[in-house]
Amino acid sequence: MRDALRVALVAGIAVVIAALIGAGAALRIADSRATLTVTGSAKQPIVSDMIVWRATFSANATTLPAAYDKLEADQKAVRGYLISKGLSADSLVFSSINTQVYYAVGPDRRETGQATGYRLFQTVEVRSMAVDRVAVIARQSTELIRSGVQLESQNPEYLYTKLAEAKVSVLALATQDARARAAEMAKNAGSRIGRLRGARMGVFQITPAFSTQVSDYGFNDTSSKLKDITAVVTLNFEIR
Repeated sequence: MRDALRVALVAGIAVVIAALIGAGAALRIADSRATLTVTGSAKQPIVSDMIVWRATFSANATTLPAAYDKLEADQKAVRGYLISKGLSADSLVFSSINTQVYYAVGPDRRETGQATGYRLFQTVEVRSMAVDRVAVIARQSTELIRSGVQLESQNPEYLYTKLAEAKVSVLALATQDARARAAEMAKNAGSRIGRLRGARMGVFQITPAFSTQVSDYGFNDTSSKLKDITAVVTLNFEIR
C-alpha cells in the first residue's frame, strides 16, 4: 500500500514538473519572435545655391612702407575689378594684412637680423548666391596679373543652404525603401512584418553628381555645384 502511494506521489510530482516545463517552453516561444533586419538607401540630387570664393594678392618691396603702398594700390585694383564684374562692395570682405620679412643670410647660411625685403599679402573673400557669376569671375580674375597685381585665385566652394531639409527628405525616402524591402522579403517567406524593434541611421554622403565616393565618417563635397546626397538606414522588424 505504501509503495503504491509512493508511486502515485512520484507520478503526480512528475506531471506537475512536466506541466511547468511545458508552460515555460511555451512562454519562451511566445516571448521570442523572429525578426528581420534590412538596409534601405535613397539618393537625391541637389544644386548648390551659395558660393564662397577667396583670392590672395601680395606686394613685395625692400622697405615696409613701399610694400604697404603697393598692397594698398593692389587692393583698390582688386576691389574695382570685382565691382566692375557685377559684385556689390558689401559682398567683398578683405582680411587683415599679413607680413613676411626676408632677412640677409650670413656666411654660415644662417639668417642675420638685417631685413632685406618685405612681402605683404591680403585675402579677399566673396560669399554670394550668384553662383554662376562668381564662378566665372573666379576663373577670369587672373586678368589682374596683367595689371601688375600678384593674385592667386583659390578654387570656389559650392554650398547648399537648405542641407538640413534635404537630409530629412532623403532620410524619409531611405526609411520607406527599407520598409518596402522588409515587406517584400517577409511576403516571399509567407509572413508579414510587425512592429519596428530598432532603427539605425548611417552617415550622410554628399558627393559630386554621379560620384561613387564614400567615407566611413560621411563625405561632404564642396568642389562641385551639382551634388548627390545619400542616406542609409537599417531597420529591424518583428515577423508575424
